[in-house]
Amino acid sequence: MELEEIYRRDLNLFVALRVLIEECSVSKAAHRLNLSQSAMSRVLGRLREMLGDPLFTREGLHLIPTEKALEIDRSLGEPLESLRQILSPIDFAPQSCEQTFTIATTDYAMQTILPFALPRIYQEAPKVSFNFLPLQHDRLADQLTYEGADLAICRPIGPVEPLRSEVLGRVGVLCLLSKQHPLAQAEMNLSDYLTYPHAMIAISDGVKALIEQALVGQPKRKMVLRAYHLEAALAIVDAMPLIITVPADLAYLVAERYDLVVKPLPFQFTPFDYSMIWHPRCEHSPAQEWLRGIVKEECGRLIAKRIEDMGLN
Repeated sequence: MELEEIYRRDLNLFVALRVLIEECSVSKAAHRLNLSQSAMSRVLGRLREMLGDPLFTREGLHLIPTEKALEIDRSLGEPLESLRQILSPIDFAPQSCEQTFTIATTDYAMQTILPFALPRIYQEAPKVSFNFLPLQHDRLADQLTYEGADLAICRPIGPVEPLRSEVLGRVGVLCLLSKQHPLAQAEMNLSDYLTYPHAMIAISDGVKALIEQALVGQPKRKMVLRAYHLEAALAIVDAMPLIITVPADLAYLVAERYDLVVKPLPFQFTPFDYSMIWHPRCEHSPAQEWLRGIVKEECGRLIAKRIEDMGLN
């Protein structure tokens, strides 16, 4: 299609499509775009005519986008973000920023890292809001490219190019034991670690795979509990001689809160990088640069302090 033909089309309709997909409702989309419901319905009719597709089907009160609508929306992600940056003021003032930031991250980071950056964020920008999404490692590029995530905070499990990334810090691993554990007052060796029962927590962000790599050739550990939340393991930690292996900064918080004993791993383990990752479209956004700067400074400092406190540096 020639540029002249594109010029004759109403490109505002694509913004309306994005809002309709986000809201799944004609009335809610109309409210956001300051239109009447009937005017929004006419916009939807024009979209259907222009794109040659029904775009939505109705289920009760909700609009369900068709595959073509979702495909078009994915294609619109980068162009719409570029236009938003072009039309946004160059000078960024955190105090007046009302942006909603979408962050894809793990439960582990939500519990142990991000909470320490949020107070400063809201101190500098009290009008911002956050939408936290569960991070999916196998779909990380899609989450940042097509699904609206501005930033991901996680342990990268492979190359992230062409996405951008920056390391926040290196995270070690420690063991949590009850004070009633037979090893609570003794040095734990490799044989002990392999003999006693273990609990593995999903929020440990891939620690299980890293531990197994470090123990290649050794007997399998006796895994008596695999759980998504740490509370499941804490419920039985006093009832059996359980070893809970978690990232060092999580151990730092949990040991203090639940009066547990912390032990170093009895074998060589290389600390892993924890990073923030973003799409190139966000590279020069003033608001995103400000957010990444705070996350880098506050979370990086926190990770470094915990590594020092636990004697892992």
